[in-house]
Amino acid sequence: MDYRIEEKEAFTVVGKAMHCTCQDNEHTRQIPRFWEDSHRDGTIARLNAVSADGVLLGVMTDMQPGKEEFTYMIASRTDQASVADGLDARTIPASTWAIFTAVGPIPETIQSLFGRIYQEWFPATGYEHAGTPEMEVYPPGDVAAEDYRCEVWIPIVKR
Repeated sequence: MDYRIEEKEAFTVVGKAMHCTCQDNEHTRQIPRFWEDSHRDGTIARLNAVSADGVLLGVMTDMQPGKEEFTYMIASRTDQASVADGLDARTIPASTWAIFTAVGPIPETIQSLFGRIYQEWFPATGYEHAGTPEMEVYPPGDVAAEDYRCEVWIPIVKR
């Protein structure tokens, strides 16, 4: 697996959130629908307009051990002080991140990578999840292309 470890300062994201469940892998259907709906209703265009770097994020928050639920937010980093109507702001805390590269069409590639991170990478390393938000990082490009490159950022601490 292609990855690197980086320290990042805290930053602010704005976006639109939804509640997800992992029961019966429902999140693997909910999240792609949420992206489709957000393209249709103009949310993605609004996030691109306030983005500090042109990158869209899928942010997973409110995860708790033993719970099969979390909040998923389609977001962008922003330097703007005010939040547009209908969007929420969150602070992503300073973290040490394991940053994994995914190459291929979305959502299949990203879903496969998450499985490998949790089933292969975590058990084979001296790291554990830090318990703070994790992210999918989507640069501009054709997300259906075989050569599309994006990243998964997992907050980590040494065991």
